[in-house]
Amino acid sequence: MGNFLVNSEGYLTGAGYVAAVIAGILLLAAGVYFARRGKQGRRISTKQLAFCGMAMALAFLTSYIKIFQLPWGGSVTLCSMLFIVLIGNWYGVRTGIFVGCAYGILQFLQEPYVLSLFQVCCDYWFAFAAMGIAGFFMRSKNGLLKGYVAAVLARGAFHSLGGYLYWMDYMPENFPQALKSLYPILYNYSYILAEAILTIIIISIPAVAKSLNRIKQLAQ
Repeated sequence: MGNFLVNSEGYLTGAGYVAAVIAGILLLAAGVYFARRGKQGRRISTKQLAFCGMAMALAFLTSYIKIFQLPWGGSVTLCSMLFIVLIGNWYGVRTGIFVGCAYGILQFLQEPYVLSLFQVCCDYWFAFAAMGIAGFFMRSKNGLLKGYVAAVLARGAFHSLGGYLYWMDYMPENFPQALKSLYPILYNYSYILAEAILTIIIISIPAVAKSLNRIKQLAQ
């Protein structure tokens, strides 16, 4: 079964791509179904679904816009993480987790490489699904900022776990050997936090913050 989905070099086969796309669709459908089903049993509206779709599309598009790349690897993109965080900020934790997981599959399809199923889970599904915890802060003062910080830290934790389990042998030669034991943490958080700092500066601009608050109201 593994050879059917993944070739001997660790890349997806045609069937593997199809399976990943189907999994993404199913996860997104599950996210839609469970979204905003509170005590009132209210389901997500067509408008809210459209906002989720637009946010995912913007996240995927901006993930290709790489501002710069760090010496050890890892690219800083144009605020791509923000758009996934916005879904949690708009619609809560459950929707944020399901949509984040579906988005993780899209990221996996960008540059798929498989060492094991759990490695894929850590690097893609768990890491991006964890960004849904931004929803815990959706009603807090400065909730978007708090949620964003919590989300990127959670994402980095799963990437780092996968790094310790699977990627230590891929450490670049220019990485300081004295810090070898910290490689997965320093590698992953270097580009994640660099992008986070840039994004926090942008969303802290009064005009941008006001616009994002307005969009949140429109998204409800």
